[in-house]
Amino acid sequence: MSSTHNLLTPFFLLWLMLSAVLLTGCQTRMTQPADTTGSLINPAYAKSALYKQYKEWKGVPYRAGGESRKGVDCSGFVQLTFRKQFDVQLPRDTNSQAQVGHSISSRQLRPGDLVFFNIGKRTRHVGVVIEKNKFLHASTTKGVMISDLNQPYWRRSYWQARRLTQ
Repeated sequence: MSSTHNLLTPFFLLWLMLSAVLLTGCQTRMTQPADTTGSLINPAYAKSALYKQYKEWKGVPYRAGGESRKGVDCSGFVQLTFRKQFDVQLPRDTNSQAQVGHSISSRQLRPGDLVFFNIGKRTRHVGVVIEKNKFLHASTTKGVMISDLNQPYWRRSYWQARRLTQ
């Protein structure tokens, strides 16, 4: 009996170690794969992460200065989206967010890029590109939503786009 017990012990220990490794792996947070272009946000990962964020926040009402599901403004929503989905800390206000990364052409837009709009004389708006011609943002009238960059209102108001870099 002791020879069987001695044979099983190494297998049992190996099984315990493998189980511990597998269980530990289940507890780690999913991170985005590195982007080879120098961008801080991998566009392939960004699209699915942003749709996940949209699903969780869809319809949350707009509230100036808000940062919760009770109400959120555009820059607060972008800030918390980048923190949660990409583990990236952005400034809180739109004007400061408009200074991060580097400026890109609207023809270069890809998932994870920031888009900015001039709404009125002193009001700016920010969203994040989710896929071609679509961006995720907190609208003052409809709350968190996806809009089309080709809609006349957004085309007319478009100011700039920025890409975060490493």
